[in-house]
Amino acid sequence: MARLHSSESGDQAGGDGAEALKRAAIRLFAERGIDGVTVRQICQAAGQRNHGAVGYHFGTKEALVRELVADGAQIIDERRNALIDRLESAGGPASVREVVDVIIFPALDLDGAGHDDCYLRFTHILNMTHRELFLDAVGDRWNRGYQRCLAHLRRLMPEMAPAMTNQRLGFAGTYVAQVLALRQATLADTSRSHATWSAERTLRHLAVTAAALIMAPPDED
Repeated sequence: MARLHSSESGDQAGGDGAEALKRAAIRLFAERGIDGVTVRQICQAAGQRNHGAVGYHFGTKEALVRELVADGAQIIDERRNALIDRLESAGGPASVREVVDVIIFPALDLDGAGHDDCYLRFTHILNMTHRELFLDAVGDRWNRGYQRCLAHLRRLMPEMAPAMTNQRLGFAGTYVAQVLALRQATLADTSRSHATWSAERTLRHLAVTAAALIMAPPDED
């Protein structure tokens, strides 16, 4: 499976054509959303003179979007399942915070070199604007780790009505996704340093606050 990479959109001519298109597309989608990007713009950003290159390699722009989602979702899901397996083998997870860590940290540094600054922004925008497409692209295959996390959270969080439980988990998931997307967008700006967003303690604080949101007592009414 292709790993996710980031590079400046003006330096896309070399290397495999499909991979160059994917690198260009995910950056453009992260910045503008999929509706704000044309196939022609993707080809230009990838250094492809043939504006039919997206169609040649992927068929359609939607198919390209699906492949980009799956590329990252597979990495994240494999990491989450490995962490959950480890916690369960030790009799856990024992706390909401442990589960929140499993949700957050496997979604970072997807290329393994600290260069990925697009995927979480891309999927966050896609989830807001084309949720059905995002869910269909992930499917059941690359969503197992997240579903295991949700099952543990339901077990560990305060007892409340099912509708409120679902809403609480929805709030927490949106909060984490939006903060991580904002962090990624900020760190993509290399014109200045971002000491707060690049610090490990900031991510730990995000995990603490997300766990607090999940564990907050239910409204007595």
